Amino acid sequence: MSDLNRLTIAGARDALTRGEVTSAELTDACLSAIEGASALNAFVHKTPDMAREMAAAADRRIRAGEAAPMTGIPVGIKDVFCVRGVPSQAASRILEGFTPEYESTVTRNLWDAGAVMLGKLNMDEFAMGSTNEASCYGRAVNPWKGAAGEELTPGGSSGGSAAAVAADLCLAATGTDTGGSIRQPAAFTGTVGLRPTYGRVSRWGVIAYASSLDQAGPMTKTVRDAAIMLGAMASCDPQDSTSADHPVPDYESLLSGDIRGKKIGIPREYRIDGLPDEIAALWQIGTDMLREAGAEIVDISLPHTKYALPAYYVIAPAEASSNLARYDGVRYGRRARLGQGDGIVEMYEKTRAEGFGPEVQRRIMIGTYVLSAGFYDAYYNRARKVRALIKRDFDRAHADGIDAILAPTTPSSAFPLGAMDQADPVQMYLQDVFTVTLNLAGLPGISVPVGQDRSGLPLGLQLIGRPFEEGELLNLAFVLERAAGFVAKPDHWW
Repeated sequence: MSDLNRLTIAGARDALTRGEVTSAELTDACLSAIEGASALNAFVHKTPDMAREMAAAADRRIRAGEAAPMTGIPVGIKDVFCVRGVPSQAASRILEGFTPEYESTVTRNLWDAGAVMLGKLNMDEFAMGSTNEASCYGRAVNPWKGAAGEELTPGGSSGGSAAAVAADLCLAATGTDTGGSIRQPAAFTGTVGLRPTYGRVSRWGVIAYASSLDQAGPMTKTVRDAAIMLGAMASCDPQDSTSADHPVPDYESLLSGDIRGKKIGIPREYRIDGLPDEIAALWQIGTDMLREAGAEIVDISLPHTKYALPAYYVIAPAEASSNLARYDGVRYGRRARLGQGDGIVEMYEKTRAEGFGPEVQRRIMIGTYVLSAGFYDAYYNRARKVRALIKRDFDRAHADGIDAILAPTTPSSAFPLGAMDQADPVQMYLQDVFTVTLNLAGLPGISVPVGQDRSGLPLGLQLIGRPFEEGELLNLAFVLERAAGFVAKPDHWW
């Protein structure tokens, strides 16, 4: 078989089971593809020796008839997940030299399921950003090119994961989604990105950004692959106090393709001013696809949607300010060189000034401000109340029988690298306008590639589901994916 790295998880699993290919061959194909894709800057810590050892173990497991659905599947890991013995920096200089002596629950679950680790993937520093330009490793590049041949952002913060999957450098990757950081990159690269319900996948060993919003999930080539990978990643974890004690079903078996009678909500508040015509047209096409498949389409109202973005950009920086206070140069990671007479305060200041990039510093300062005396009630406490109202909007929709909500994933297709003015971060923050609501409400969401813009770049639609109903959500996404028939791939320029 040629082009083994182009296989899906499901296709590779079946080929492995039939003995048509080995995990060692799959892994070598991916490692070769990674070596030839340095222009994308997707992989930032490569682990070829570890990958080959894990592939050999997977092949032995398959021969012994002990294979699991992910056995022998080569994957990439976002740099925010701690992997024992592998540098794990969250794309930040402040964690230079940090090599964990422990394994995140997500990666441990994947290794237990037989997956093979190819290396760590690029990301925005501490997952703060929408373009993957805020990384100490340098920016990741979208494998899709613009109409004039310009390099495009793969989205953020899981930009390296999205680029690697879209360019067939790995069969799948892990991502994290705090305000849309799985779904937005998936939409920009023509891949599938699933953000599970908060608590479905353990956060233990995931370097924190905003603890009440962060959630790990899979980034894959197909919806079926997302179902397979989520089943391997999810678990109830006593090490994570926010981990939910819910059984993990066989998500793949729930992909029946039958959605007759399901009620799909179309929120009127998502029809924002300035929404590009091609995004609105795609939204209508997706609506028609689900209607033709037997779903009932219902107009709904989520009245507090307009407050989601400002609430998010109060809550997330506040939690970041608290979480990132631990990086001070004392215990691990970077420590600044001190001058004569410098004390502990100067060490803190110099270490954090050198270690944190501009976007992280900006969010720490915002978060510290909104948590400070005199401003806590005016900003942070008010944002928490707005968050409760946003969640109540979704609860009411679900109480009215809505099974899922369909909306655009992003307000545009991928844009050129450098297009977002870093001096005006609001431009970047507006990229999250359709994605942050479900993070505030703790709901699952999935982005599926459905079409292309006039220049041929991929566009995605997202489905927002009920809490802990990822199986139903995946089945709806499976129907949408099948109806859309999106098979476009980027030209291999790298």
